[in-house]
Amino acid sequence: MLPEFELCCSEFEKYGITLSRELYNKLDTYAEYLVECNEHINLTAITDPEEILVKHFIDSILVAKHWNIPKNARIIDVGTGAGFPSVPLKLYREDLDITLLDSLNKRIKFLTELCGKLDISAQFIHGRAEDYGKNGEFREKFDLSCARAVANLSTLSEFCIPFVAPGGHFLALKGPNEDIESGRKAVELLGGIIDDTVSYELGGEQRRIVAVKKISQTPPKYPRNSAQIKKKPL
Repeated sequence: MLPEFELCCSEFEKYGITLSRELYNKLDTYAEYLVECNEHINLTAITDPEEILVKHFIDSILVAKHWNIPKNARIIDVGTGAGFPSVPLKLYREDLDITLLDSLNKRIKFLTELCGKLDISAQFIHGRAEDYGKNGEFREKFDLSCARAVANLSTLSEFCIPFVAPGGHFLALKGPNEDIESGRKAVELLGGIIDDTVSYELGGEQRRIVAVKKISQTPPKYPRNSAQIKKKPL
Protein backbone atom coordinates (compact mmCIF):
# COMPACT_ATOMS: atom_id res chain seq x y z
CA MET A 1 0.00 0.00 0.00
CA LEU A 2 2.65 2.56 1.01
CA PRO A 3 5.50 3.42 -1.37
CA GLU A 4 8.57 1.18 -1.12
CA PHE A 5 10.56 1.20 2.11
CA GLU A 6 13.51 3.16 0.68
CA LEU A 7 11.24 5.91 -0.65
CA CYS A 8 9.44 6.19 2.67
CA CYS A 9 12.78 6.35 4.50
CA SER A 10 13.82 9.22 2.27
CA GLU A 11 10.55 11.07 2.98
CA PHE A 12 10.93 10.59 6.75
CA GLU A 13 14.54 11.81 6.60
CA LYS A 14 13.36 15.13 5.14
CA TYR A 15 11.80 15.78 8.54
CA GLY A 16 14.67 14.43 10.62
CA ILE A 17 12.96 11.14 11.51
CA THR A 18 14.45 7.67 11.13
CA LEU A 19 12.06 5.03 9.79
CA SER A 20 12.75 1.46 10.90
CA ARG A 21 11.63 -1.54 8.90
CA GLU A 22 9.34 -2.57 11.78
CA LEU A 23 7.65 0.83 11.90
CA TYR A 24 7.30 0.84 8.11
CA ASN A 25 5.59 -2.56 8.13
CA LYS A 26 3.09 -1.43 10.77
CA LEU A 27 2.36 1.85 8.98
CA ASP A 28 1.84 -0.10 5.77
CA THR A 29 -0.68 -2.35 7.53
CA TYR A 30 -2.35 0.76 8.94
CA ALA A 31 -2.61 2.42 5.52
CA GLU A 32 -4.01 -0.68 3.86
CA TYR A 33 -6.66 -1.22 6.53
CA LEU A 34 -7.55 2.49 6.56
CA VAL A 35 -8.26 2.53 2.83
CA GLU A 36 -10.13 -0.76 3.00
CA CYS A 37 -12.44 0.39 5.82
CA ASN A 38 -12.83 3.87 4.35
CA GLU A 39 -15.05 2.34 1.67
CA HIS A 40 -17.69 1.68 4.35
CA ILE A 41 -16.92 4.27 7.07
CA ASN A 42 -16.11 7.95 6.68
CA LEU A 43 -12.55 7.92 8.03
CA THR A 44 -10.49 10.11 5.71
CA ALA A 45 -10.62 12.08 2.47
CA ILE A 46 -6.96 11.19 1.90
CA THR A 47 -6.47 7.81 0.22
CA ASP A 48 -3.40 8.32 -1.98
CA PRO A 49 -0.51 6.29 -0.47
CA GLU A 50 2.03 9.14 -0.60
CA GLU A 51 -0.47 11.59 0.92
CA ILE A 52 -1.33 9.12 3.69
CA LEU A 53 2.38 8.82 4.41
CA VAL A 54 2.97 12.57 4.70
CA LYS A 55 -0.35 14.13 5.75
CA HIS A 56 -1.37 11.43 8.22
CA PHE A 57 1.65 9.45 9.41
CA ILE A 58 4.53 11.94 9.29
CA ASP A 59 2.26 14.78 10.47
CA SER A 60 1.29 12.70 13.51
CA ILE A 61 4.81 11.54 14.36
CA LEU A 62 6.18 15.08 14.05
CA VAL A 63 4.34 15.89 17.28
CA ALA A 64 6.99 13.84 19.11
CA LYS A 65 9.78 15.61 17.22
CA HIS A 66 8.53 19.14 17.90
CA TRP A 67 7.28 18.56 21.44
CA ASN A 68 9.07 16.84 24.31
CA ILE A 69 6.47 14.25 25.30
CA PRO A 70 7.37 12.75 28.71
CA LYS A 71 8.20 9.05 28.90
CA ASN A 72 5.15 6.88 29.65
CA ALA A 73 2.86 9.88 29.22
CA ARG A 74 -0.89 9.32 29.39
CA ILE A 75 -2.42 10.83 26.25
CA ILE A 76 -6.07 11.28 25.29
CA ASP A 77 -6.82 11.91 21.61
CA VAL A 78 -10.09 13.85 21.50
CA GLY A 79 -12.20 13.30 18.39
CA THR A 80 -9.55 10.90 17.18
CA GLY A 81 -11.33 9.87 13.96
CA ALA A 82 -9.06 7.35 12.22
CA GLY A 83 -6.48 7.54 15.05
CA PHE A 84 -4.47 10.64 14.19
CA PRO A 85 -2.18 11.67 15.75
CA SER A 86 -2.15 9.18 18.64
CA VAL A 87 -1.89 5.79 16.89
CA PRO A 88 1.15 6.70 14.74
CA LEU A 89 2.66 8.30 17.87
CA LYS A 90 2.16 5.05 19.77
CA LEU A 91 3.83 3.10 16.97
CA TYR A 92 6.77 5.52 17.07
CA ARG A 93 6.88 5.79 20.88
CA GLU A 94 5.83 2.45 22.35
CA ASP A 95 6.04 3.81 25.92
CA LEU A 96 3.03 6.10 25.46
CA ASP A 97 -0.30 5.20 27.06
CA ILE A 98 -3.03 6.29 24.62
CA THR A 99 -6.78 6.72 25.01
CA LEU A 100 -8.86 7.17 21.85
CA LEU A 101 -12.14 9.08 22.17
CA ASP A 102 -14.66 9.48 19.37
CA SER A 103 -18.41 10.08 19.22
CA LEU A 104 -18.95 7.63 16.33
CA ASN A 105 -19.02 3.99 17.39
CA LYS A 106 -18.06 2.77 13.89
CA ARG A 107 -14.76 4.64 14.22
CA ILE A 108 -14.13 3.17 17.66
CA LYS A 109 -14.78 -0.32 16.26
CA PHE A 110 -12.33 0.41 13.42
CA LEU A 111 -9.68 1.61 15.89
CA THR A 112 -10.15 -1.42 18.14
CA GLU A 113 -9.63 -3.77 15.19
CA LEU A 114 -6.75 -1.67 13.87
CA CYS A 115 -4.84 -1.72 17.16
CA GLY A 116 -5.34 -5.49 17.28
CA LYS A 117 -3.77 -5.79 13.83
CA LEU A 118 -0.89 -3.52 14.89
CA ASP A 119 -0.43 -5.37 18.20
CA ILE A 120 -0.58 -2.20 20.30
CA SER A 121 -2.57 -1.48 23.45
CA ALA A 122 -4.98 1.43 23.82
CA GLN A 123 -8.12 2.43 25.67
CA PHE A 124 -11.18 3.10 23.53
CA ILE A 125 -14.04 5.44 24.45
CA HIS A 126 -17.21 5.83 22.43
CA GLY A 127 -18.71 9.10 23.60
CA ARG A 128 -18.62 12.88 23.57
CA ALA A 129 -15.75 14.89 25.01
CA GLU A 130 -18.12 17.19 26.91
CA ASP A 131 -19.57 14.18 28.77
CA TYR A 132 -16.31 12.40 29.57
CA GLY A 133 -14.61 15.68 30.48
CA LYS A 134 -16.90 15.80 33.53
CA ASN A 135 -16.38 12.13 34.39
CA GLY A 136 -14.12 11.77 37.43
CA GLU A 137 -12.43 8.73 35.91
CA PHE A 138 -11.09 10.86 33.07
CA ARG A 139 -11.19 14.49 34.19
CA GLU A 140 -7.70 15.87 34.85
CA LYS A 141 -6.18 12.39 34.62
CA PHE A 142 -3.93 12.84 31.55
CA ASP A 143 -0.46 14.29 30.97
CA LEU A 144 -1.46 15.33 27.48
CA SER A 145 -4.60 15.81 25.43
CA CYS A 146 -4.43 16.36 21.68
CA ALA A 147 -6.75 17.13 18.81
CA ARG A 148 -6.26 17.42 15.09
CA ALA A 149 -9.59 19.01 14.26
CA VAL A 150 -10.96 21.93 12.27
CA ALA A 151 -12.69 23.59 15.24
CA ASN A 152 -11.22 26.85 16.51
CA LEU A 153 -8.92 26.95 19.53
CA SER A 154 -11.65 28.25 21.86
CA THR A 155 -13.96 25.31 21.11
CA LEU A 156 -11.18 22.72 21.12
CA SER A 157 -9.91 24.01 24.44
CA GLU A 158 -13.25 23.49 26.16
CA PHE A 159 -13.37 19.93 24.86
CA CYS A 160 -9.73 19.07 25.61
CA ILE A 161 -8.34 21.03 28.57
CA PRO A 162 -10.62 19.43 31.20
CA PHE A 163 -8.90 16.08 30.60
CA VAL A 164 -5.43 17.44 31.43
CA ALA A 165 -3.94 17.33 34.91
CA PRO A 166 -2.38 20.59 36.17
CA GLY A 167 1.18 20.70 34.87
CA GLY A 168 0.23 18.83 31.69
CA HIS A 169 -0.46 20.15 28.20
CA PHE A 170 -3.10 20.31 25.51
CA LEU A 171 -1.63 20.18 22.00
CA ALA A 172 -3.75 21.50 19.12
CA LEU A 173 -2.56 20.58 15.62
CA LYS A 174 -3.54 23.50 13.41
CA GLY A 175 -3.10 25.04 9.99
CA PRO A 176 -1.48 28.45 9.49
CA ASN A 177 -4.49 30.75 9.21
CA GLU A 178 -6.38 30.69 12.50
CA ASP A 179 -6.01 33.67 14.83
CA ILE A 180 -4.69 31.87 17.91
CA GLU A 181 -5.01 35.02 20.04
CA SER A 182 -8.80 34.78 19.72
CA GLY A 183 -8.67 31.58 21.80
CA ARG A 184 -6.55 33.02 24.63
CA LYS A 185 -9.51 34.04 26.82
CA ALA A 186 -11.04 30.54 26.62
CA VAL A 187 -7.70 28.91 27.44
CA GLU A 188 -7.30 31.07 30.55
CA LEU A 189 -10.89 30.50 31.73
CA LEU A 190 -10.28 26.76 31.53
CA GLY A 191 -7.11 26.89 33.66
CA GLY A 192 -4.45 27.13 30.96
CA ILE A 193 -1.99 29.45 29.27
CA ILE A 194 -0.74 29.38 25.69
CA ASP A 195 2.73 28.08 26.42
CA ASP A 196 4.27 27.81 22.96
CA THR A 197 3.50 27.68 19.24
CA VAL A 198 5.68 25.55 16.97
CA SER A 199 5.52 26.18 13.21
CA TYR A 200 6.82 23.81 10.56
CA GLU A 201 6.34 22.87 6.92
CA LEU A 202 4.72 19.62 5.84
CA GLY A 203 4.54 18.67 2.17
CA GLY A 204 4.79 22.30 1.13
CA GLU A 205 2.08 23.43 3.58
CA GLN A 206 2.50 25.34 6.81
CA ARG A 207 1.47 23.59 10.03
CA ARG A 208 1.43 24.62 13.71
CA ILE A 209 1.29 22.93 17.08
CA VAL A 210 -0.29 25.19 19.67
CA ALA A 211 0.76 24.07 23.16
CA VAL A 212 -1.46 25.01 26.10
CA LYS A 213 -0.09 24.40 29.59
CA LYS A 214 -2.58 23.53 32.34
CA ILE A 215 -1.67 25.69 35.34
CA SER A 216 -4.78 25.28 37.50
CA GLN A 217 -7.87 23.11 37.77
CA THR A 218 -10.65 23.65 35.26
CA PRO A 219 -13.74 25.22 36.91
CA PRO A 220 -16.43 22.55 37.53
CA LYS A 221 -18.96 24.13 35.13
CA TYR A 222 -16.72 23.31 32.16
CA PRO A 223 -17.07 21.69 29.72
CA ARG A 224 -20.61 22.85 28.98
CA ASN A 225 -22.89 20.80 26.72
CA SER A 226 -22.26 20.95 22.99
CA ALA A 227 -25.26 23.20 22.28
CA GLN A 228 -23.96 25.82 24.72
CA ILE A 229 -20.43 25.55 23.36
CA LYS A 230 -21.63 26.14 19.80
CA LYS A 231 -24.12 28.89 20.72
CA LYS A 232 -21.82 30.88 22.99
CA PRO A 233 -18.09 30.09 22.56
CA LEU A 234 -15.87 31.20 25.42
